[in-house]
Amino acid sequence: MYSTGEYREFAGADSRFLYLVPSGGIFQLDELSGAVLDRFRTGAASAEQVVSDLLPRGFAPDDIAETVQELFELRALRDGKGFENIVQEPPADFPLQTLVMNVTNQCNLSCQYCYEFGADKVATPEGKAKFMDWETGRQTVDYLIRESGSRKNIHITFFGGETLMNFPLLKKIVGYARDETAKRGKTIDFSLTTNATLLSTAIIEFLSENDIGVTVSIDGPKATNDQFRVFPNGRGSYDIIVPKIRELIARHRSRPIVARVTLTTPDVDVLGIYKHLKHDLGFYEVGIAPVTTSPDRLYSIGERGMDKVLDQFRALSQEYLSFALKNQHHGFSNVSDTLSELHQGISKSHPCGAGLGLVGVGPSGDIAPCHRFVDSDIHKLGHISTGIDTARKADFLDRGNIGNKYDCQTCWARPLCAGGCHHEAFVRYGDTGHANLHYCDWIRDWTDICLGIYGTLADSNPRFLNQFADRKAQ
Repeated sequence: MYSTGEYREFAGADSRFLYLVPSGGIFQLDELSGAVLDRFRTGAASAEQVVSDLLPRGFAPDDIAETVQELFELRALRDGKGFENIVQEPPADFPLQTLVMNVTNQCNLSCQYCYEFGADKVATPEGKAKFMDWETGRQTVDYLIRESGSRKNIHITFFGGETLMNFPLLKKIVGYARDETAKRGKTIDFSLTTNATLLSTAIIEFLSENDIGVTVSIDGPKATNDQFRVFPNGRGSYDIIVPKIRELIARHRSRPIVARVTLTTPDVDVLGIYKHLKHDLGFYEVGIAPVTTSPDRLYSIGERGMDKVLDQFRALSQEYLSFALKNQHHGFSNVSDTLSELHQGISKSHPCGAGLGLVGVGPSGDIAPCHRFVDSDIHKLGHISTGIDTARKADFLDRGNIGNKYDCQTCWARPLCAGGCHHEAFVRYGDTGHANLHYCDWIRDWTDICLGIYGTLADSNPRFLNQFADRKAQ
């Protein structure tokens, strides 16, 4: 006897699709496979019963039986035995690919919601270096190259604090890393995140000449941005950064410039923020994320607030779809990143690459699972001079494994979510391996929105999806 398995059905323009759990694959239903699945809405049945029930509709018996078997192999159907729930384990040998280098833990802004310096910070930087020095930077590059193993392409993201406060080191690292990787037949690329306050013509020229990707942290128009993104004296940063951003976008032509927005209230105009950053300032892409915070902060977005945010995301996503159907670039990267994961059939064992193909390194040389845990003693995995403590790394990865998150086991969206951000989990629940339960409904609804977009494009403009074959979410 067969019954329905784990899947999420969604529609394209004129077609039906299945999002298959836990494989993360997408399957387009034809008339027969749709009819077979519809038959199981009334209850379990044997293959023979399905054949008998569908014969009056004109389908050939062999085709019906073959379709039942195919849907079973896809796990859209299950038999009485069910399927073994195989917990994905990371490979024992997982070479490092990306290193987030926190070149300083200092910042010239005083953003109230900052996960690094704000009320919910996990960092314990007292007594540690505030700025990474050359020797530590050199050892960090050597560590990345050594631990990248057989990988031919590796990446460094420069981070802070405010990254550009240690720009002299950044310049030196770029040259050294390029030379050292070339000697070993590898290539390396770079990106950085900045608040844009310290950008200058000379810095912009260096970034462009060296193909360094730039993400600018900015929260929207002046009134929105200056609510939280302020200098220590309370002065807003918008008027300072906008001329610098315009020069950056005008002069830096080797890589697209993207914006990263932190939402601190559900009442902001998400569509207005996007249009201002994309059309008024000229960013290539705009990514928007709710603030990471414990629930008792004044700027925390509650459940009802997240519903408002989702409504605005949905409206912006429909605009994205209208552009995509005309083969036009839109720039709402939240949609592009999710479409990329759907198109690649991503099925995650962990929420992200933290502790796997990615680590963060602080100014002192301490190694953390990612940049959000840099300078936190309780999350320290090791040091670049001695390597990673394998037991601490194993504990971190074991906690974060989707197979060990009980609340996630019946969720159809788990292949993409895998329980949510480790740092968010720690801030909310005190455990990096805790599922982000406060986001569950939101994530499912958001994934549904993106599935609908994917299905419409697969049905009406499938060539548009080809660009996501190799795209990596930011």
